[in-house]
Amino acid sequence: MMMKKDYLIWIAIKTGLLSGVIAIFLCLIGMVEVFSKRDVIEKIITLGDFILLATAVSAGVIAARATSNPEQQKQPLKNLIAGALAGITTGVVIAAFIGLSQQINLRSVFLSASPSLFDLLTFKGGTNWIWMYPAIGMAAGLLGTILFLLPEKFRQPITRAIFITFLLALFSGLFRVVMINQSDNIAKAGKYLFGQTGLTLSGAIIFFVAVVSISMFWSAESTNLQKGFARIPKKGQTGVRVVVFAILAYMVLMLPQVSGPFIAQVIVIVSLYALMGLGLNITLGFAGLLDLGFVAFFAVGAYTVGLLTSYGIFGLQHVSFWVAVPIAVLVSMMFGAFLGLPVLGVRGDYLAIATLGFGEIVRLLAGSDFLAPFFGGPQGIIGIQKPCLGTLGEFVRVDVPRICNGLEFAGPKEIYYLAVASAILIAFIALRLQRSRLGRAWMAIREDEDVAEALGINLIQTKLLAYMLGAAFAGLGGAIFTVLVGSIFATSMQLIVSINVVSLIIVGGMGSVPGVIVGAIALIGLPELLREVSEYRFLFYGAALIMMMLAKPEGLWPSQATLRELHHDDSGEDSEIASTKSSQAKA
Repeated sequence: MMMKKDYLIWIAIKTGLLSGVIAIFLCLIGMVEVFSKRDVIEKIITLGDFILLATAVSAGVIAARATSNPEQQKQPLKNLIAGALAGITTGVVIAAFIGLSQQINLRSVFLSASPSLFDLLTFKGGTNWIWMYPAIGMAAGLLGTILFLLPEKFRQPITRAIFITFLLALFSGLFRVVMINQSDNIAKAGKYLFGQTGLTLSGAIIFFVAVVSISMFWSAESTNLQKGFARIPKKGQTGVRVVVFAILAYMVLMLPQVSGPFIAQVIVIVSLYALMGLGLNITLGFAGLLDLGFVAFFAVGAYTVGLLTSYGIFGLQHVSFWVAVPIAVLVSMMFGAFLGLPVLGVRGDYLAIATLGFGEIVRLLAGSDFLAPFFGGPQGIIGIQKPCLGTLGEFVRVDVPRICNGLEFAGPKEIYYLAVASAILIAFIALRLQRSRLGRAWMAIREDEDVAEALGINLIQTKLLAYMLGAAFAGLGGAIFTVLVGSIFATSMQLIVSINVVSLIIVGGMGSVPGVIVGAIALIGLPELLREVSEYRFLFYGAALIMMMLAKPEGLWPSQATLRELHHDDSGEDSEIASTKSSQAKA
C-alpha cells in the first residue's frame, strides 16, 4: 500500500514539475510579458496571468486523471490530493525560478528575462511575494481537479463557457469598436460588456452564465428540437432553412459596413487562404498527393493578373480584371499540368520534395535579375488596376491608371465581397467534385494507387486533373490577392505560405470542404486579429497540430469518410477486446 501511495505522489509531483517547466518556458520566450498587455477581465487578471494559471489548472486535471484507477473510476479524495500536490509543485517551480533569477543574470542567455518580466511575476513587490505561488498553484490545481470530478453534464458547459469567455476577452476591442459605432443603446451595452483591453467584470459574468445556461439547455433539449424539426413537413423545413440562410446572407453582406476595413481585410485574407486550401484539398485531401510547392500556383495567378492589368512599365495588355481572371485561372491550370507530368510516378515523401523544389524554383525565377525585364525582379510589378463594375476610361499614359466609371473595388471593404463570393463558389464546386465520379476516383487513388488502377481508373488523367483543378483554385486566390495589395513581389511567395495551407487542411479536416474553411478561420483569421502576438504564430501552429493529432486526429470538421475510417478501427479494436474478455470469462 505504501508503494502505491508513493507512486501516486510521484505522479502528482512529476506532473507539477512538467507544468512548472512549461510555465518557465512561456516566461523565457517572452509570451507572458507580451500577453500581459491584454486583459481577460479588465484590471483583474491579464492574459499573461491567465496563461500561468492555466498551466497549474491543467496540472491538476492531468494529475487527477492519472491517479484514477484503470477503469477511469474517479476517487475524489485521492484526486483532490493529487491535484493540489501538482498545483503546489507548479507554484514551487515558478517561485524557485523567480528566486534564482535574483541570483543569476539570466538575461545574458535569455533576452526575454527582463526586469519588467520579474516585476510582473512578483507583482512589483520583490521576492517577498514569491511565497504566494505555491498557494496560488494549489488553488489552481484544486480547481482543475474539481472540473475533472464534475459530472459530464456540468463539466462540458463550464469548460465551454471558460473557452468562449476567453475568446471574447481576446477580441474584446473589436467587439467594442463594432458596438460603439451602432445606436446609443448598443453603444452603451458595448461599453458595459467590453473594456479597452478586455472584458469588464460584469461582462465576463454575463457571458459565462449565459454560455453555461445555453449549453445545459441545448444538451437537454437538442434531441427534442431535432425530433420537432423532423416532424415539420418538408416544405416547412425548407422554409426554415431559407430563413436561416437569408439571415446569414444578410449578416455577410452587412459585416464590412459595421466592422470597418480591418475586419474586412482579415476576412479577405481568410478567404484567400480558403481558396488555396480548397485547391490543395483536392490534391492532398481527395487524391492523396502531397504538394509542398502549392504557393507556385498562387504566384502564377497573381503574376498573370499583374502583367495583364498593370498600368506600370511591365503591363502587357492593360485589360480589365474580369478579363484577366479567367486567363490567370487557365494559365494556373497549365502550370498544374506542367508540374503534374514529371511527378506522375513519384509517391510519398519523394513527391513532397519534388513539389517543394518546383515552388522554390518559381519564386526564385520570379525574383531573379535574369527575368527582371519580364517580371520586375526584386522590384516586382506595381500599379495593378483595381476591379471595376462598369466602364474603364481610355488608356492614355503608361503611368496613369484608367478611371472607373462605375463601382470600383478599391479597398478591403469592396474586395471583401469579391473574395467571399469566390470562396463560396469554389467551395460549392469542390463539394460537387467530391461527390462526383471523379471525386470517388481521387479517393480510390488516395487509398491505394495499384488497386485503383486495377479497377480501371486512369491514373495519369485523374492525377493531372487533380493538379490542374487545385492549381486553378490557387490561381484565383492569387488574382484576388494581387488587386487587394495593388502590387506583387516574389517575396510574397514564401514556402511558409504552402506550410500554412497544409496546416489549415490538417487542423480543419483532411478531405473535408467545411473543414478547410474552419481551418482557415482558426489558423489564419485568429492570428491576423491578434497582430500584437503574431510573433508566436508558429508556436500556436505547432501546439494546435500536436493537440489535433492527439485529441482529434480527424480534424475540427472531418469528412464522413474519415470519421468512418477512424471509428471503424476503434470499434473493431473494442469488439476484439470485448470478445477476448468474454472468452476468458467463459474459460
